[in-house]
Amino acid sequence: MFYWVVKAILGPLLRVLFRPWSDGADNVPRDGAAIIASNHLSFSDHFFAPLPLPRKVVFLAKSEYFTGRGLKGLVSRAFFAGVGQIPVDRSGGEASERALRTGLRVLARGDLLGIYPEGTRTPDGRLYRGKTGVARLALEARAPVVPCAMIGGFEFQPPGKLTPRLRIRPGVRFGPPLDFSRYYGLESDRIVLRAITDEIMYAIMKLSDQEYVDEYAQRAKARLSAVVRVIGDRGEGSGGAAAAG
Repeated sequence: MFYWVVKAILGPLLRVLFRPWSDGADNVPRDGAAIIASNHLSFSDHFFAPLPLPRKVVFLAKSEYFTGRGLKGLVSRAFFAGVGQIPVDRSGGEASERALRTGLRVLARGDLLGIYPEGTRTPDGRLYRGKTGVARLALEARAPVVPCAMIGGFEFQPPGKLTPRLRIRPGVRFGPPLDFSRYYGLESDRIVLRAITDEIMYAIMKLSDQEYVDEYAQRAKARLSAVVRVIGDRGEGSGGAAAAG
């Protein structure tokens, strides 16, 4: 119930303030279980992806949204829980398996499940390699996958920026559902899971017109962070040498 209250209040405000656009919403099934697999450009994706859809979308959200402290943490936890988001531990291993089972319960209810196959937001606006969890969900739940492309979100709200750029109109495109029934029963085959995931990411790439990088986004972020640390250390070293001289 809270989901629809929030959408009824927030939806008109988002439309007036940011003028978001959408295309292909009719490709999302009107009933029954389905997976919406989207690229992930910014925090605003959580709002603009489900906005044009008449059905509730349950997204698997990072657990950090639910574990913050103080007033900010309380507000974040209440909001994401209220709009139907489910916390997911992204540390891998058993945590990934628990996330999968959570997604399967959503699909078993006949609901729409939203998932970001890249596992995290893009560090530079490009599309990164998808994780195979989305393929396992599709096969085990026997649900179609609707490719979804967020457009302009990276420029609209760049990493680390809270205030959006009003000159950018964020958008979302939904592609035709992908049917993987030919692979049912093969959810334990890693080659099949990779093939399905790559097909989903290709569909997202075609919708989004992003450059594709055959690497996991987490690794790219880790490498970028390492470079920033090295530059920072060199800067401090230069400053110290200058001060000493």
